[in-house]
Amino acid sequence: MRSAAAVWAACLRPVLRCGAVSVLPPHGPGMAEPGPGLGREPQSGPTGREEPEPGPGREPEPQPGPMGMAEPEPGHEPEPGPTGREEPAPGPGPGREPQPGPRGREEPAPGPGPGREPQPGPRSREEPEPGQEPQPARKKRRLAAGDRYVPPPRRLSTGVSFGASHFAETSYYFEGGLRKVRPYYFDFRTYCKGRWVGRSLLHVFSTEFRAQPLDYYRAAASAGRLRLNEEPVRDLSVVLKNNDFLRNTVHRHEPPVTAQPIHILAEDQEVVVVDKPSSLPVHPCGRFRHNTVIFILGKEHGLQELHTIHRLDRMTSGVLLFAKTVEVSKRIDEQVRERQLEKEYVCRVVGEFPEHEVVCEEPILVVSYKVGVCRVDPKGKCCKTTFQRLSYNGKSSVVKCLPHTGRTHQIRVHLQFLGHPIVNDPIYNMEAWGPDRGKGGKIDKTDEELLKALVEEHRSKQSLDILGIMEEDLNSGAGSKDCGDSSECTKPVQADPSSGNSCPAEDAQDPGMDTWNPGRNDTIGCPLNSDANLETQESKELNSCDNQDGEVGEKGPGEKDPLCVECKMVRRDPSPKELVMYLHALRYKGVGFEYCSRMPEWAAEDWEE
Repeated sequence: MRSAAAVWAACLRPVLRCGAVSVLPPHGPGMAEPGPGLGREPQSGPTGREEPEPGPGREPEPQPGPMGMAEPEPGHEPEPGPTGREEPAPGPGPGREPQPGPRGREEPAPGPGPGREPQPGPRSREEPEPGQEPQPARKKRRLAAGDRYVPPPRRLSTGVSFGASHFAETSYYFEGGLRKVRPYYFDFRTYCKGRWVGRSLLHVFSTEFRAQPLDYYRAAASAGRLRLNEEPVRDLSVVLKNNDFLRNTVHRHEPPVTAQPIHILAEDQEVVVVDKPSSLPVHPCGRFRHNTVIFILGKEHGLQELHTIHRLDRMTSGVLLFAKTVEVSKRIDEQVRERQLEKEYVCRVVGEFPEHEVVCEEPILVVSYKVGVCRVDPKGKCCKTTFQRLSYNGKSSVVKCLPHTGRTHQIRVHLQFLGHPIVNDPIYNMEAWGPDRGKGGKIDKTDEELLKALVEEHRSKQSLDILGIMEEDLNSGAGSKDCGDSSECTKPVQADPSSGNSCPAEDAQDPGMDTWNPGRNDTIGCPLNSDANLETQESKELNSCDNQDGEVGEKGPGEKDPLCVECKMVRRDPSPKELVMYLHALRYKGVGFEYCSRMPEWAAEDWEE
């Protein structure tokens, strides 16, 4: 039988608590030997000295339970050792009670220190093999019942350029003095807009893409042409979420442009300078992609990855400069910002322009970005243009124009204000402006009435293409002041002060991401390398939908797409004469360079229409 004192000592000894034992190391040399406490029997350490009582900074003894004994944690029953005492769980760490060694001596617990081998502890997760890098733990996303998984957005490459895969999407043919593009399949792609989050696809189509009826979108989904996160859309009631990726395949038609070739005026290791024909956009925008200067230079002249320095309006001809490298582009951009560039234009205007120099500084306000209409207004942006008459043939005058600022349609609007609009200007020399054609800023219409009158006048002449819009645009509110999410156009390119942008956001464009318009084969606006520079889209060339015979190349039998609205329509082709406006960029001069083109035929002194 054990004495009461021995029982109390055993009860007050440390016990297993959650897999760890609180045991003090033996009393070392030079330390005062503690005396026995109340009811405690002195214990001997390895040197025969008594073990100290717990003191400050040491783990306290377990508290006695209801029976006056230290009780173990539930599920941890102490097991008796060889001496009948409770033994702690094995393992390194402070507070471990020394265990008897082979010679009967008590040995300290193994652990780091001189002469001791470190022991591995418990692994919380699988450790890598020797020589392997540890792998971070993957976070598994848990979806609620019925929730739809949206993959993270892809890492996007930087820069904007068009390559061989883009140029091979389709081909040209020529007919009646026009350059035409064979219809082809094309993918419009976009990430979900912020304003679309929480709305169904059907609701987005019905409110923002009204160019086609809802039956079209249902048919497109059934045909597998609408994809959400690369999965076919089966139900248009699906609710859009952030980072959703949308793809829409359309049968794309492009308007014809003039068949006049692009002449290269100069080329070296830094720049390419061309003489742009009228009717050609500089780069993809709106309904135009292959019928653009960038694509024609790439497809027919092997000039790729060009950087736009400035731009000309689609209907403006003349000197156009491209940089071959980013460094050259930045250098010339700096000259643009510092107003170190000089530009000279020539135009033919209505009536007898004054012989003396004329300076116009009227502010200009944008009425509609989509249609591309501006007017003089005190609330507009300040600008300045200097005019000098070169010749007069009794009906019209040839005028030299020197813009000092670069506002949209600056030259054309100032000439209209002076009462001498460009002879064949499809916007600023129209009856829609009233009997005085906007002279002196006199316009007896609201902006909405003016836009409606312009559209109706061109509709009656079947020349909406000249404005760069279609009937579908009118159904979806193309005449509004909204420029089609122009905030997505990122790189600022110097505006053409002569005419600005007939393509409402005619800037450098991401080759793989066009503004997503699921109901049409074209788009308004141009999202740049903004939040989307995606991989190259696949396009498939198709034969023309009509049976016309091309002057160059061959077309197979007419193939029509069953969902394509354009294939079911017959449009009147514009004449080559309709695609020319008498406004030409004659000279472009900067620090260390100057480029000039020939005077156009219509600028000759004895020219008569």
